[in-house]
Amino acid sequence: MVDLIKIDGSYGEGGGQILRNAVGLSVVFDEPIEIINIRKKRANPGMSNQHYSSIKIIQEICDADVSGLSVGSEKLVFKPGKVKSGSYSFDIKTAGSITLALQAIILSVIGSKKEIKISIIGGTDVKWSPSWDFFENVFLEYLKRFGIKIECNLIKRGYYPLGGGKVEIKIKPVLKIRPIDLSDNYEISNVDGIIHISNLPDHINKRIKHTVLKSFLKNNINANVQTQRYDAFSPGCGITIWINNKYCILGSSVVGERGISSEKIGKDASEKILYEIKNNATVDKYSFDQIIPYLGLALENGRSEIKISTISKHADTNIWLTKKFLDLKYDIKIFEKGKIVRFFS
Repeated sequence: MVDLIKIDGSYGEGGGQILRNAVGLSVVFDEPIEIINIRKKRANPGMSNQHYSSIKIIQEICDADVSGLSVGSEKLVFKPGKVKSGSYSFDIKTAGSITLALQAIILSVIGSKKEIKISIIGGTDVKWSPSWDFFENVFLEYLKRFGIKIECNLIKRGYYPLGGGKVEIKIKPVLKIRPIDLSDNYEISNVDGIIHISNLPDHINKRIKHTVLKSFLKNNINANVQTQRYDAFSPGCGITIWINNKYCILGSSVVGERGISSEKIGKDASEKILYEIKNNATVDKYSFDQIIPYLGLALENGRSEIKISTISKHADTNIWLTKKFLDLKYDIKIFEKGKIVRFFS
């Protein structure tokens, strides 16, 4: 009988990220896993349709032997096969997050020797997940620093509750995963951003933009913010702000909700990234937990060093999970502003 890496899905923040990253790392290292207590700490434990869809996609791409894969399941046994290159099309069938599914898929297939093309229908900008613009302009930019090249194309936005958004990506073969060094100090004079809106009045995006420009002007930072209008199946709006330069990649995003004012949306997005700047972070706290598996995989080629403002529960959980698959060590130096984190083996 093959030994399984056993993972308690209720550890730490106990959310769906344990499931997605565990399956991704299972494929990367060709290690079968058993996950119990999936999303145990959530109000609705077990796999949602979104999580089911992500794992189903990965199962198809790598011919995995899987048991317990169903909506509501709190236990999964996943035995990976060999990743198959080619073109794939998937439909989450709800407003389930496309970006969370893609993060799990990308991690799973980075060992492929040939290009993989994927088309997915679902939610591009939904609550509790990276917005599409965050995924494209922040997360994929980190991967580029690691040496992972991905082309992406947004075809249609999809908001809650109907979804219907569509994206296409091409994942290029990876020669090696490079360590990253983002430990220098910096000064910020410019940020970029996108405000997107569908089936809602124009005054909403104008008010969001006004609030953002005002927030950054107070801090002597120029904000280059575009507004984009879409005709999606559901009304929706949101904003993503990012910085991508030699010294740092920082991002923040907020998805609009009924009852939340335009001014609060703009203020929340601005304050998140201003907090990172004021704490001299080079990786924002939302991205930090997302790139931990790659920081671990890069250790084969050297150590990485970054600066962060905060270590979230998600980050603690992902470090714990990644250690189950590889020898991941780290240390933290705390300064008056921010923390330097070094990853080594």
